[in-house]
Amino acid sequence: MPADLDEKVKRYEDMLKRALQKAKYAPIQGSHMYAVAKDYYTMAEAYYKDGVYFLENSDPVNALASFSYGHAWLDAGAKLGVFAVDDETLFTI
Repeated sequence: MPADLDEKVKRYEDMLKRALQKAKYAPIQGSHMYAVAKDYYTMAEAYYKDGVYFLENSDPVNALASFSYGHAWLDAGAKLGVFAVDDETLFTI
């Protein structure tokens, strides 16, 4: 049975919210890679805010896409090594 859209949106929103709380910048402050980490994190936050906006405006499909894209930025940053993470349920590590 396919996942219910509303359930999936809530699950992805929660996953991104928890990932934002756990992702910590790994590079030395002021370095080029620190700037990369900041950019990745900023993108993830922006997609989270977009997802919330879409939810508030009864658009669950775009909310789900936003939460998914936001998480992808954090997961890519974790793989790149710009985030120090230790939760393999939230990140591909």
